[in-house]
Amino acid sequence: MLRLGKLDNDDLDRLVLKKFRRVRPESLSSPTIGQDCAVVDLNSDLLVLSCDPITSASVAHLGRLTVHVSCNDAAAAGAEPVGLLVTLLMPPTGTMEQISRIADDLSAAAQLANVDILGGHTEVTDAVTRAVTNATVIARQSRSQALRGMRPGDDIVMTKWAAVEGTTILAEDFAPRLSSVPAELLSAARSLSGKLSIVAESRIAMQFGATAMHDVTEGGVLGASWELGFANACSVSIDTAKIPVREETRALCEALSLDPLRLIGSGSLLIACKNGVRLCEALQREGISVAIIGHAIEGKTSFVDGATLSEPHADELYRLYSRE
Repeated sequence: MLRLGKLDNDDLDRLVLKKFRRVRPESLSSPTIGQDCAVVDLNSDLLVLSCDPITSASVAHLGRLTVHVSCNDAAAAGAEPVGLLVTLLMPPTGTMEQISRIADDLSAAAQLANVDILGGHTEVTDAVTRAVTNATVIARQSRSQALRGMRPGDDIVMTKWAAVEGTTILAEDFAPRLSSVPAELLSAARSLSGKLSIVAESRIAMQFGATAMHDVTEGGVLGASWELGFANACSVSIDTAKIPVREETRALCEALSLDPLRLIGSGSLLIACKNGVRLCEALQREGISVAIIGHAIEGKTSFVDGATLSEPHADELYRLYSRE
């Protein structure tokens, strides 16, 4: 039986990614571990594409997550999101009111993100047990703004806090298990749903010398740190004492016995750059919380607090779903 969550990187590479070969000259990238976007050469700007399913969210925030998670992938590649193609799969137990609510949420989030919903597909199917979306983001990137790749010595800057998305999901989907958490912390956790976009910090990072970026998704900050090193053919050294974690996140994770550093974290962006202090100052001027949490190093082994940083496995969130 397969376990919930993303495939381990070795399995993903062996069973899926290595089977694809580029045959078109317009294709500038091939699917690989740690890379969330494809790049296509259209002779003028570069076309940047990425697709993501949202499988672990309730109807309450499914549309919002769909828009922001998709746009975040493009922004982490240094590209400007333009629009989305969205597939919505509803179980037979769903309702027309839920479909309408998800569409309203998609529309509102798209307007906030300054992107268009370009089309997609909506279907009721017994292949799913709860509402699921899959979105493809279409983005553009100037040739002169392409990221050049992280190098040893670069600082690693982290925006916002660990487990932003995970904190909102815990507060919404697992509230009955959080009776020990004060009401004000639960309210603060839910309010983080407005902090899921990284488009603004990506734009600033591109102006202040970003060499590579990676958005924090499944596997949390530590998973994203490992993937950042792997995708750039070097490694990272991370100091967990420098990773910002909000009080409400700690409280929810303690109540549910989860590690906030390995919990899904859309809303936070890892940025490699030569002058992290300068970048932090620029982000802080725009009201974006930020910290330098480590640096890039030589070699093939990444480290966290001096110990080997292992590659990411299933996100902490799936441990909760497996207990249901």
